[in-house]
Amino acid sequence: MSETELELDLDELSSAEDFLEYFKIDFDPAVVHVNRLHILQRFHDYVEECDNLPSDEAELYELYRGLLLGAYEDFVKSDAITEKVFKVFHMHEPQETFVPLDSIK
Repeated sequence: MSETELELDLDELSSAEDFLEYFKIDFDPAVVHVNRLHILQRFHDYVEECDNLPSDEAELYELYRGLLLGAYEDFVKSDAITEKVFKVFHMHEPQETFVPLDSIK
């Protein structure tokens, strides 16, 4: 199966700015500078949540554009600590442990 033009274009993008520009999304460079990896990871997570991606390239472009815009806006409205995109932000949360009563002596 050959790659579509969209897939080939996406393979060439390397930064959050590249993705935002490709999908024609206006962005604040200060927001992207601080959250670039978080935005791209959130975009990836949103794409992974999609069960059925459209086969039509124009529809797929619009879907990806909407998902990337949503990922970017998450960090306009919030911050990396609140959004907890990466596992490292979950490491110090309280953990629940069950200890059976009969094991206590």
